[in-house]
Amino acid sequence: MARDSGIWQNSFIFISVDFNFSLRPKIKRQQLQQRQGTKTGKKKKMHSFGYRANALLTFAVTILALMCAIASLSDNLNTPSPSAQIEILNINWFQKQPHGNDEVSLTLNITADLQSLFTWNTKQLFIFVAAEYETPKNALNQVSLWDAIIPAKEFAKFSIHTSNKYRFIDQGHNLRGKEFNLTLHWHVMPKTGKMFANKIVMSGYHLPEDYR
Repeated sequence: MARDSGIWQNSFIFISVDFNFSLRPKIKRQQLQQRQGTKTGKKKKMHSFGYRANALLTFAVTILALMCAIASLSDNLNTPSPSAQIEILNINWFQKQPHGNDEVSLTLNITADLQSLFTWNTKQLFIFVAAEYETPKNALNQVSLWDAIIPAKEFAKFSIHTSNKYRFIDQGHNLRGKEFNLTLHWHVMPKTGKMFANKIVMSGYHLPEDYR
């Protein structure tokens, strides 16, 4: 009986050892499958539609920003040479208003060539003519007389005959015999980039000494 029990004990130990060895390949196989599963999961996430759309959008925005910067910088290579001349054809009337302000109505001939201000990046021009003069109270008085929007290069060379679009009024009675400038201002509005402005000042204009 003692011998039989020893035999059964040895066989039990042998079976248990074999059972442990048989589990090891299965555990390793499961671990390997889990690792491969996590890798394939990452690949699926990395190559998903949302990931690709986000990458494409980021790339497109970067290219667009780069093109806008190049377009804006290209304007610095342009050297415009605009020209303008304004002639006062007639002083329609010159009067003192009941509350004491001087007011003038002028007929103007405005000739300008602003085509050189246009580049492939120019959207439009905003231009205006202003009367500028000094008074004892103010070093600079600026009164807008006329303005326009030029949408394209073919309209940037023009000659027009017009009265002042806006009233030429001085807040006081300082216009009699006054010397003043007529200034053509322009603002270049680009398709992309910053807007810039400049002007041409034309001097030597006088108003009469007496009201008319």
